[in-house]
Amino acid sequence: MSRELLAQRQAALVAAIVAGAPLPPGFDEPSVRAASDALMRKRTGEVAGVWPALCASLGPQWNGSFAAWADGRPPRGALRDGWDIARSIAATGDLGPAAAVELAEREVAWRYDGVAAPRRRWAGARRVPGGLLLQVAGRVWRSVRPGGNGLGRFSS
Repeated sequence: MSRELLAQRQAALVAAIVAGAPLPPGFDEPSVRAASDALMRKRTGEVAGVWPALCASLGPQWNGSFAAWADGRPPRGALRDGWDIARSIAATGDLGPAAAVELAEREVAWRYDGVAAPRRRWAGARRVPGGLLLQVAGRVWRSVRPGGNGLGRFSS
């Protein structure tokens, strides 16, 4: 087998395992599915580690929700995968308050267009449930509203 053909078969196998592409001929389907499932569990856990409030907001549905969202999408790293699913859940209005704050904290500190890798912002501000986030030079502060009215002090 030539190197070029081997590289093509390896690429097809990787695409089947991580991105839901069709299984190339000559591979054992149950074994490939088992590898794919294991990698999805690993990916789900990595995203949960980077986006704990998002994971907690979905509770027991986290694994299934993430797997359904990620099906057919190649991994882009835990930060970007979490960001993309958080935005898609936010678009439906189903993002919990803590997860909304977590998403806002990322968006106030980073620029991310859903395509290119995230880049740090120098400064930013964003409203969140219960207050406001301010970020300057990598440090994020959240306002605290005493009694729910007006802006109170900021905490980091």
